[in-house]
Amino acid sequence: MNKIYKITEFTSNSRPDNYVLCFENKWHNGVFKTWKDFLTDTAKLRSFIESKNSTNWIVHCEDYWNFLVTFIALLQCKKRIYLTQNIAESFIEEIKKENDAFITDRNVDGAVYVPLVLENCKNPSEEEIRTTPKISAEETEIYLYTSGSTGKSKAVLQRMKEFEEDNAFVMSKWGEEFSKRKLITTVSQHHIYGFLFGICIPFSLGIPFRRKRIEFPEEFESLDDTPYVLIATPAFLKRTTEGLRNNGILKLPMESPFIFTSGGAVSPELAVDTAKCFGVYPLEVYGSTETSGIAYRQQNINNLEWTPFDNAKIWKGDDGCLRIISPYIRNPEGFATADLVDFIEGTNRFILKGRADSIVKIEQKRISLTEMENRLLESGLVADVKVVALSNDVRQFLGAALVFSKKGKEFFEGMEKFSINRYLQQYLQKYFENVVIPKKWRYLDALPTDVQGKKHKDEIVALFEK
Repeated sequence: MNKIYKITEFTSNSRPDNYVLCFENKWHNGVFKTWKDFLTDTAKLRSFIESKNSTNWIVHCEDYWNFLVTFIALLQCKKRIYLTQNIAESFIEEIKKENDAFITDRNVDGAVYVPLVLENCKNPSEEEIRTTPKISAEETEIYLYTSGSTGKSKAVLQRMKEFEEDNAFVMSKWGEEFSKRKLITTVSQHHIYGFLFGICIPFSLGIPFRRKRIEFPEEFESLDDTPYVLIATPAFLKRTTEGLRNNGILKLPMESPFIFTSGGAVSPELAVDTAKCFGVYPLEVYGSTETSGIAYRQQNINNLEWTPFDNAKIWKGDDGCLRIISPYIRNPEGFATADLVDFIEGTNRFILKGRADSIVKIEQKRISLTEMENRLLESGLVADVKVVALSNDVRQFLGAALVFSKKGKEFFEGMEKFSINRYLQQYLQKYFENVVIPKKWRYLDALPTDVQGKKHKDEIVALFEK
């Protein structure tokens, strides 16, 4: 395994000047960014940042290289960092205070444009290039935005101390898998999962990473030149396996890939489809912005059971939800998740049963929205689904937005919507009382998701207002 240099501990001599950190498109194209480039660009950005009277910096860089050098330069300048996926003008206005700076590599009015800073800054001296200001892991202030269960963004304060402790466990467990490969990702680095696995780990281990994330499944077809470790979400894996299968591609020509996935659970069917397509079952990581990593599983080894990280203390609360204490959580009392669990008798492994906030009351009947979604998926006619609670002036009821599987499209072809609704309602009556069965249905080509593949309640509810 490569020697580890944490973001808070590296020096200018940690890697040789010609050591490759980043590559364009695919490894064998030979378009690289080196350690010397990294030292030079961070020196340029430090000079610019220190010339501004801003303590708080809102950061959004789609380009992984731009993100890395901007983020580390801000840490070196002891600035407070806000990482945001959302760069809509109204959202930036909502979170931006007087004297705050917004730095990005997107074309946004009024923002600092990273490529222009790097292009226009004078070349730093050799002394400036070799200067690596100390970063205190405990004193860093990094805010990540999470939607939580409500869909409304909130800023969660984090430190490099907890991030690097999280990374230490991952690298101790799977560092060899990283070190044997180059890194590609489909995940935004503005989310904790993409940040930890797509920025912190490759930098610390010296694993060359792709400069831009993969946006289209077709891109995998050309990545046959060297072994890669893929950082992905279940939503992207699903999109990839279905898209390639529809194009007649059953197996990608990739060489010895290794796949990490997070941001949701992988269904057993998707685990198998991924193994067929990539040649390996995905390694799933369970966690959140508030907790970082909690547990992992690989379904060809432990099926649906999650194994907690070695340094995590977990138990089931009185409400049936998972509780956790770990080095990544600053509160000594730990963190109460909203995830319902059952522990495997005699072990510390557990099964996730859905979220507590997925339990709603319809006509005084308690119903799990997750259970209803799973029943629809079990029909084989549905590829993706989200059930939400709706209401009018008279009562509360359920709505279901779904995407048909290939089998479902064939089965319902030519049927009117009323008949499709009726069929699915009768199917659900085998498992639920009639009063809780969805009264409204929406049939879509794809459900609305964010860049991580998460479905937000507000966006699904909006589908029923049309």
